[in-house]
Amino acid sequence: MISFTTNSENETEKIAAIVGKHIKRGTTLALMGDLGAGKTLFTKHIAKTLEVKSEVTSPTFNLMNVYEGICPIYHFDLYRLDNVSELYDIGFYEYVESDEGISVIEWADKFRSELPVNTVNVNFEVLDENSRRISFSGKGEIAEDLIEMLGKGID
Repeated sequence: MISFTTNSENETEKIAAIVGKHIKRGTTLALMGDLGAGKTLFTKHIAKTLEVKSEVTSPTFNLMNVYEGICPIYHFDLYRLDNVSELYDIGFYEYVESDEGISVIEWADKFRSELPVNTVNVNFEVLDENSRRISFSGKGEIAEDLIEMLGKGID
């Protein structure tokens, strides 16, 4: 596991840009943290790094948005879901098991057991109004490679 403390949106943007620069197709990012912790902001900046031109918004009511850039980004928000059968209804498994794009899942902790092997867990902890601790952990070769890159401080 590796953690970063950010004290502004700009610092969070820099970490997201590093992730966006080094993330590989087939990776799932499982974003966890309280409301307002920065999950959607983080996703916006990953998408920007991956050259997504459309506006990135939280898919709270749509449950999933697809953004086209260097590769597709499948952006899920599981906050409103209550059971596993609803994941089937939105085609969740087809997207997260795809090697074509990157899956970013807000509120992923609701369905941890349904996440694929190459999942990077990204936990957002609110420290104060402007500060966050963003922690990365995961299993699987793709996830471990990304975490190793973050540990090297590549920018």
